[in-house]
Amino acid sequence: MRTTRNLFMGTSAVLAAGVIAATTVWPSAAYLWLLVGPFILLGVYDMSQKKHTLLRLYPILGHIRYIFESIRPEIQQYFVESDTNGKPVPREFRSLIYQRAKGVIDTRPFGTIFDTYRVGYEWIKHSLKPQSVPEEQKRELVGEKNCAKPYAASHLNISAMSFGALSKHAIIALNRAAKMGNFYHNTGEGGLTEYHQQEGGDLVWQIGTGYFSCRTPDGQFDRDIFAEKSKIDQVKMIEIKLSQGAKPAHGGVLPADKVTAEIAKIRIVEPGKDVISPPTHSAFTTPVGLLQFVTELRQLSGGKPVGFKLCIGEPCEFIAICKAMIETGLTPDFITVDGAEGGTGAAPIEFTNSVGTPLREALHFVNTTLVGFGLRDDIKIIASGKSFSAAHLLGLLALGADMVNSARGMMFSIGCVQSRSCHNNTCPTGVATQDPTRYKHLDIDDKSQRAARYHESVIHNLMHLSAAAGLKRPNDISPSQIMRRVSETQVKSYQEIFPPLEKGCLLSEDTVPANLLPEWQAANPHQW
Repeated sequence: MRTTRNLFMGTSAVLAAGVIAATTVWPSAAYLWLLVGPFILLGVYDMSQKKHTLLRLYPILGHIRYIFESIRPEIQQYFVESDTNGKPVPREFRSLIYQRAKGVIDTRPFGTIFDTYRVGYEWIKHSLKPQSVPEEQKRELVGEKNCAKPYAASHLNISAMSFGALSKHAIIALNRAAKMGNFYHNTGEGGLTEYHQQEGGDLVWQIGTGYFSCRTPDGQFDRDIFAEKSKIDQVKMIEIKLSQGAKPAHGGVLPADKVTAEIAKIRIVEPGKDVISPPTHSAFTTPVGLLQFVTELRQLSGGKPVGFKLCIGEPCEFIAICKAMIETGLTPDFITVDGAEGGTGAAPIEFTNSVGTPLREALHFVNTTLVGFGLRDDIKIIASGKSFSAAHLLGLLALGADMVNSARGMMFSIGCVQSRSCHNNTCPTGVATQDPTRYKHLDIDDKSQRAARYHESVIHNLMHLSAAAGLKRPNDISPSQIMRRVSETQVKSYQEIFPPLEKGCLLSEDTVPANLLPEWQAANPHQW
């Protein structure tokens, strides 16, 4: 280690002496200081600073390590990872989305690149009696029982992404795509903005714990503002966010330097000050209170479908909500189940990696619990997680979903390259940044067409897949038709891996399955 420092000092002395000597013979050689001087000064600084031990021990050379570290994600993505091992989303699916969004050939020659004998490989059972492919999808009607204005939704929609997380150009492009393809666009909890409304695409207005766009100055829910905005025809449904998969049970902070006058006006907060999203709601504190809030929002909106979104944590807490439904007779129109694999640019790493139930297990639990309470027929389930292809959608429908929301798939369709710089405002494609020098280069006309094409292609392939499985419509898929390899020599169907519950078995303690009994007994509709 000392040798490196000594080498630098010796080399610097030789170079300095050489320049001095050359200058005495040829005065113009003094310009060599422009090359030699900065390196000598940098090395002296490296050895004298105390912040980086590496640079003190390896002056000049130590910077090579930091240079390569700064471009490590790009090296990993473009030169190291294979088509199947990229994280969080493999190149195989990123490429598929790009190709479908651009409208170019997306077929794969020479067979699958997946190892069909690895544990975890899944496939769909096809039929020797395939159905004819329907000309168009049969949409899912939400709110048929309780609402004056039920909504017929597509099987694939844009998941919750706020203005602030995404740029205004990205929001406009996605909403225009929703208008073109007749699917909905979830606003995210950041508020209902002019950019969400600009193109006329259907909206699901998400209401988070900060009540942005419908709050009082002290952060409480403002019924008058909500009633006014929720009656906008473009708002088709309202979603109460209890928690999200990437950071369940965790609030958030929008730093003061990001709270511009525009953001402040949209969110109804003070500009230039930190904006806090608390971890829990103030409008209700119990399962019964949640359902009363759902009912109130349905009335205030003029009869539009209202539901809630959550990531499953304690099973007894969701069972408590179901008990509250039975006790009060109040039900949501839909429940959005967010998997722990959800993505965000604002989550502590411990929450991203280690908190929350993954989507498949959560979706199965929510679906079977509603069945067990006899509530499933009146409540639609929306699955939200890593879903990019028609096969992904069909697998989630088999586990109980009625439709699917995708965030990252839609981001890829408008140009995201998975640079994973969403959190530092340096997104290289203008999708997840508020830097105008970046987002202004995202062409709204082109990107909206790409997102619409991607959606159309996924739905087209979903119809073909379900027809190949002998189904008249995708939602007829059974868990027994999806297979998974659980060992090198054994496969099981979703039906075996995710066992069903009998309808109504959770209505009485006497019929509750033994494995759910402790959670059922702990569930209190009047307390979380």
